[in-house]
Amino acid sequence: MQTALLFLFLVMSAAVSAQAIDVAKQRITLTLDAEPPSLNTFTSSDAISSEILVHVMEGLVQYGPDGKIMPAVAARWSSDNQGARFWLRKDARWSDGKPVTAHDFVFAWQQVVAPATASQYAFIFNPVKNAAAITRGELPVSALGVRAVNDYELEVLFERPCPYFVSLTAWVSYYPARRDIVAKWGRAYAADHDKAVYNGPFTLARWVHGAEILMRRNPQYWNNAATRLNEIHYAYVTKDELAKFNLFKNENTAYTTLSLGSLDSAMQAGYRVEQFQTAALFFLEFNHRPAHVTANLALRKAIQAVYDPDMVVYKMMGRPGTLPGRSLFPMTVRGHKGRFRDEYPARRLKPDLATAQRWLAQAKQELGVDQLPPLTLLASDSPLSIEQAEYLQFLLNKTLGISVQIDVQTFKQFIAKRGKGEFEISVAGWGPDYDDAMTFADLFASWNANNRGRYNNPAYDALIEQAGNSADPAVRFAAFAAMQQLIQDDVVILPIYEEVDLYLRHPALKGLYRPVFGGDLNLRFAWLEHSE
Repeated sequence: MQTALLFLFLVMSAAVSAQAIDVAKQRITLTLDAEPPSLNTFTSSDAISSEILVHVMEGLVQYGPDGKIMPAVAARWSSDNQGARFWLRKDARWSDGKPVTAHDFVFAWQQVVAPATASQYAFIFNPVKNAAAITRGELPVSALGVRAVNDYELEVLFERPCPYFVSLTAWVSYYPARRDIVAKWGRAYAADHDKAVYNGPFTLARWVHGAEILMRRNPQYWNNAATRLNEIHYAYVTKDELAKFNLFKNENTAYTTLSLGSLDSAMQAGYRVEQFQTAALFFLEFNHRPAHVTANLALRKAIQAVYDPDMVVYKMMGRPGTLPGRSLFPMTVRGHKGRFRDEYPARRLKPDLATAQRWLAQAKQELGVDQLPPLTLLASDSPLSIEQAEYLQFLLNKTLGISVQIDVQTFKQFIAKRGKGEFEISVAGWGPDYDDAMTFADLFASWNANNRGRYNNPAYDALIEQAGNSADPAVRFAAFAAMQQLIQDDVVILPIYEEVDLYLRHPALKGLYRPVFGGDLNLRFAWLEHSE
């Protein structure tokens, strides 16, 4: 409590003039959970950065307020099993007035798949011809199956049929980039607001690292007439839910998410609480690298046998609408005709201490130890992440006598340490990037850089290939069902919960869009008006 109040005093002292809304100026003030780790679209891989990038950048297509794909830089397109073709609008401009061309997309996509970039999202280009081979260093970037037919026509050749390819191009990794700007700034490209150009409805006008971000309406944007907000000001950077709620209550911010504690306060104050199913899955990820004891399957099965997501969701979190994690695939994932999990139910596991103890005894025997070394549990500094880590720490010590050391890191350092594999177990989460089950499935392919625990199973990779190489829904979903079972059998992860966000919105804020795919929160279509 004292920490939250001290933080609130400091941020209020630093930004006393910040107000939630200014209808006349169409200016909105918000909080940001953390400093964006990277606004370079070649390397960006996190939700915080995406929330900014979706406002200042734009790809070939975008998701509209109805959740459906709509034109963006591309005015129209066509696609079949061999490839896709996009016709770019001629009035699309960068923030310095220069036209956005097909060459900008070719250049940007080549940078993402280039081995030297080491992009954790290079895999999202695998449907494009030669992309995977380029990332492996087997071909030059010039071999990528994308070509500027002319300044305003882009041709894409597929490695394999990809019925969902157009939706991929809404993702930040598919955004364009200017060769001359990247060359000018080199490794500092996009590291500050003035080291990039922007083609979205807003530009990055100010970025005080760790403190604030200001976005202003982009007069060069092709659809500027439809943009209604003039400024989006992230005046505060904090994960502290109580501080965020107090900022909202004092009309310093126009939007806030709610924790269980702040939810009670919001309800007592009579606020209208809104709910959004993010489609994100949160889970505990094991480190499968041989040097870590969690590479031992028997140990993972012992932990799986005492873990109960119902306890976390219903007893610990108590967050309305949140679903216990049962599968790699959340309930929102579409199947052949309906929901995937209705068509292919995940096996329900129940805690069994006797079974867990047998697995633990086998693990100790296989590892050649009488006592397991302490396990490092990596967590970000968000209160919910810490709470989940503390629960697992308590559970494993009480039931199996396993010691767990919690390593709490800032979001940026958390991402870095996960990438280096500096953990035995990590609190993790994944939200869908596009509307297909593959957005969750290939997360644990051996070649995916976002597979931070380095799970490596040729049988799983073969299922990914099977689903990726077929346009037949029956074949694809049978493969996804087999992956669902393999993830559970190999205890690759322990699903915790499917996220539901509870939030408050200033009544003057209209057109707020919470997308399932792409950067969330989305204010591209928002405006302010006085409530009656």
